[in-house]
Parts: sequence; C-alpha cells; structure tokens
Amino acid sequence: MSDVILFTDGACSGNPGPGGWAFILRHPATGKEIERSGSEPETTNNRMEMLAVINALKTLTRPVSIELVSDSQYVLNGIKDWMPNWKRNNWRRKEGKQFKPVKNVELWQELDKLLTGHQVQFTYVRGHAGHPENERCDQLAAKASKEFS
Repeated sequence: MSDVILFTDGACSGNPGPGGWAFILRHPATGKEIERSGSEPETTNNRMEMLAVINALKTLTRPVSIELVSDSQYVLNGIKDWMPNWKRNNWRRKEGKQFKPVKNVELWQELDKLLTGHQVQFTYVRGHAGHPENERCDQLAAKASKEFS
C-alpha cells in the first residue's frame, strides 16, 4: 500500500486558453486529505495536467511511496517511459531522424526534481468515466480555469 494516493486533473477552455489544475492528496493511514487547485490565464491542457502533479508534490515534506492516479496518459507515460530517454538525450526527443527540444521542458525538469526520492506507482483512470476523485479534480480544475474566462 502507498503512503499517499495522489489524484490529479487539468482542464483548459480552449487549447491554448484559460486553464486550471487540481489535486487531491490522500493519506490512507490517517484518512487526511488535501484538496487544492489553481489556474493560469493562457495555457494548454497538458501543462495543467503537469502542474496538478507538480503542485501536489510540492506539498510533500519527505520521501514517500505514491500512487499517482491520473487520466493523463501524457503525464503518466512522460514520467515513466519518456523522461529517462529525454534526460539521456539532454532533454531532447527524437522526431524522425533529428532531435527536437522536449515540449514543456521546464515542467518536466521540475517534475523530475520533485519525484527524486519518492517511489511512484502509476494508475491510469479514464476521464469522465465516473471515478469519484477524478471527477472531483475535474470539477475543481474546471472551476479554477473559469477565473480567467
């Protein structure tokens, strides 16, 4: 069992457009939860998905085992599959026969730094499919994105 379960989501009205992020961080042993959200005036959905994870990780004060629950394959695949190669290639990705800069590189680098020391298990959930915490994060992120609408 994980020390904490992290549920995340991002939303964007237009892509790019006003966006919001949200997370629920649950400590199963005590039942305590932290719920937070935030927004940006001009962003993308992928950036909001990443910022949800980044802002949640910033609340952790020590290394823990985390179950990261997300509907973003971009974030989950990025962390577990793509990031090791990007780092090896100096934060570049192969496109055809050439290397191109990784999109959102500053956020990926921040995620990489914040994940150091944590053990992470990844759980993909389908968005808008009735998963209670994912639905709650979606509501919080959508509400936050409206701050700039």
